Amino acid sequence: MVFLRKRKKRQCVYCMTQKDPYYLDLESIEGFVSDSKRILPRRVTGTCAKHQRGLTKAIKRARYLAFIAYVPMGA
Repeated sequence: MVFLRKRKKRQCVYCMTQKDPYYLDLESIEGFVSDSKRILPRRVTGTCAKHQRGLTKAIKRARYLAFIAYVPMGA
């Protein structure tokens, strides 16, 4: 007999704090980037669709302004 566990749905961090992603807030943005500097998907981070779009824009803007690296440093 197989028992399926119901996973607790993650809540959006930005909805709970009632803030929007901002490209100068590097501490919070870097939490949504993997070790290989790729943007993590919604299913991993638990952000809602609205804030995931804003988060993607903020990360890309921070990359363009060289606040966040495009690729991991060193090899």
